[in-house]
Amino acid sequence: MTRPQPSQLSVGRNLKIALFHLGSGMADVLTTGVWNRVMVADLGFSAALVGLLTGLRYFLAPLGVLAGRWSDTHTIGGYRRLFWIWLGRATMVLSTLALGFVTAELVRSLGEPVPAALWMALAVSFLLFSLGNAISGSTFLALIYDRAAPHQRGRAVGLVWTFLLIGFAASGVFFSVLLPQQAGAALGYSADALLTLFLAAAAVMFLLWVLSMLREERRAIAASVPARDNPTSSLRADLSVVWRSPPLRHFLLYLTISMLFAFFQDSVLEPFAGQVFSIDASQTNRYSAYWGTTAILSSFSSLALMRASARFTHSNVSMLGLAVLAAAYFSLSAAALLTMQTLVMPSLLLLGLGLGAWNIGTLGMMMDMSPKGRAGTFLGFWSFSVTIARGLGVAGGGVILEIAKGISGEFATAYGTVFVVGMLGILFSAWSLRRVKRESFHSKRSPGDQLAAMFSLSMD
Repeated sequence: MTRPQPSQLSVGRNLKIALFHLGSGMADVLTTGVWNRVMVADLGFSAALVGLLTGLRYFLAPLGVLAGRWSDTHTIGGYRRLFWIWLGRATMVLSTLALGFVTAELVRSLGEPVPAALWMALAVSFLLFSLGNAISGSTFLALIYDRAAPHQRGRAVGLVWTFLLIGFAASGVFFSVLLPQQAGAALGYSADALLTLFLAAAAVMFLLWVLSMLREERRAIAASVPARDNPTSSLRADLSVVWRSPPLRHFLLYLTISMLFAFFQDSVLEPFAGQVFSIDASQTNRYSAYWGTTAILSSFSSLALMRASARFTHSNVSMLGLAVLAAAYFSLSAAALLTMQTLVMPSLLLLGLGLGAWNIGTLGMMMDMSPKGRAGTFLGFWSFSVTIARGLGVAGGGVILEIAKGISGEFATAYGTVFVVGMLGILFSAWSLRRVKRESFHSKRSPGDQLAAMFSLSMD
């Protein structure tokens, strides 16, 4: 007989699983932060080409849906989720090692023509890294879904996401220690020091991922694995449920729009401070630490509120986060249009507060909107939507900035326009969230829509 997964997830066990995203945060900072800076700022390669390599994750994101569905319907070696998690993270570790060796070689050959073989090695490294990230991300969320009781899933995924933020912050300190400035080095550091950083990062990520996943999925006996309730259902049929069910349709709209506009400021925030207020880079580099620290505090506070009172449901916490995000965008737009530098710091704090609450609530809703037996498929689909929306949001902020700058000819007006558009997008997200709540209310009272009622847990 198949051994059941534990029905209760203790806080201690939850914290152990959350170590997984300490490693994820380190991997993200290493590739999009450290490696990106080395390639563009230090080695002088095209930002567009480097961006294409780091952006491969967006092109491979649909594979997360397929991996999630396979993990719903099949076991490999007796495991549904762990096979994909181990495969994906092992691929990421190996590609990180390869990336370190190739990048160190580029530093050693600074000023010389780059052989085609090195570019091919970089492309393969990022292809494998992005592939591993895609197939392990959605199945990791599905494992959290399996491990936690329904009333614990919001807390479980919230703690995991908070550790991702902590990973971002801790990685910055860790990498700065591993790559100190070296007198006499052409780039301020040597190729060997850079290689050591990548090797150490790969080792730490490996240890975190192994420790966090150790004994977190019990092996099933193959002969006794139960079939799904609807084994003939196709991926297309599963995902068509999203469009047929009004609550799911509006949730997809809410998830996509809110993610897009929450990160609308991501690529323009630091340039805004520099170009409008002439704040130097040493100060703007700290902005992510300011709002990131506030977001961590907001995340823990949101989890505490949900634990303390039933009124703080996932949807209500999401709405609270959206309200604070709208206030942050309003404050940023006022700072830009009125050239009031004193509003910048309060805006950063509001941004962190809003992002923390919004993320905790929205991640909880993603869990609630994923039915038992199809969790891998739906969480893969939600993750795919989030990934694409975030990428469009980061790029969209820059596009609107360029258009507004071309029309107005002024930095203050251009940045103010970006922040006003961001605020309007967040307000539209709040409207779509209200539609989710309203449609769920009606669906629970409609005997003909039993599936939609399954997704109304976050609205109770």
